[in-house]
Amino acid sequence: MRTATLDVVGIGNAIVDVIASADDAFLAAHGMTKGAMMLIDEAQAGRIYAAMGPTIVSSGGSAGNTVAGVASFGGKTGFIGKVCDDALGAEFRHDIVAMGATFTTPPAPGGPATARCLILVTPDSQRTMNTFLGACANLTSQDLDAALIGSAAVTYLEGYLYDAPSAKQAFHDAAEIAHAAGRKVALSLSDAFCVNRHRDAFLALVDRHVDVLFANQGEIEALFETRQRSVWEGRLRAMTELAAVTCGAEGSLIVDHAQTLAIDAAPVERVVDTTGAGDLYAAGFLYGLTHAMPSAACGRLGSLAAAEAIGHFGARPQIELRTLLGALA
Repeated sequence: MRTATLDVVGIGNAIVDVIASADDAFLAAHGMTKGAMMLIDEAQAGRIYAAMGPTIVSSGGSAGNTVAGVASFGGKTGFIGKVCDDALGAEFRHDIVAMGATFTTPPAPGGPATARCLILVTPDSQRTMNTFLGACANLTSQDLDAALIGSAAVTYLEGYLYDAPSAKQAFHDAAEIAHAAGRKVALSLSDAFCVNRHRDAFLALVDRHVDVLFANQGEIEALFETRQRSVWEGRLRAMTELAAVTCGAEGSLIVDHAQTLAIDAAPVERVVDTTGAGDLYAAGFLYGLTHAMPSAACGRLGSLAAAEAIGHFGARPQIELRTLLGALA
């Protein structure tokens, strides 16, 4: 088996994030549930955007954020995701290439516009997301770059993308390409609503194809339909090599065949915006994993990266995350 030339290739929704502050009245006026993610159509996206205050615009998407985080640690990364040949698509491509990722997926020449996520951050730091999926939902197996996947130590799949039949097939095909090359496959469950829609399919995907699973506690409880930690820990041990379960301010749990490690949350002066905390946790963890660090160090890096993310608006790091490596000493 040839040596991997990339650390992580992410496959997920290519989305441009549009972030603004809002109050509870704004959410109520637009029928939003605080802290949730709602899928919207292009017309709804236009109405919400027109009502938003001053915005911060940056390339996003869960797997894209994780890839950006790994690159910020100094890792070598790639990304596979679908944009349209439009202004937002060009912005997404520029940002992800500028931060060091290899991005070879050709843009769609027509059809739905590039995806965008309208994120409202309330004074309690909760983020409420309204997502128009647009072009990114049309990813198919034909968009997979087999050479890119085969060159990466880990292929990281974003659960948010697991809706359209073509995207489901792309996940399974990507996992088979990665394993045929002797590589690892990681999956983020992304959100409890994804789990509830696709529980049986996710269980089959995890059992057959996933080596490393990322989830928060609510997502894991939804996947296994139990709040009994001993039960879902046992299921994880039977189905995966390694799982990282984030538990908010209580830190995270790392489950492997031999043990469960409890990792403390890293301190943060002030929580500003929780957008991307799980994405950056996965980035730190995967950087550690692909650089032969022990599980405890991987979890610690994940916690440090998540703490950086929640201290400012937006899901992309505002410092070079490689500066956090010294904290492991």
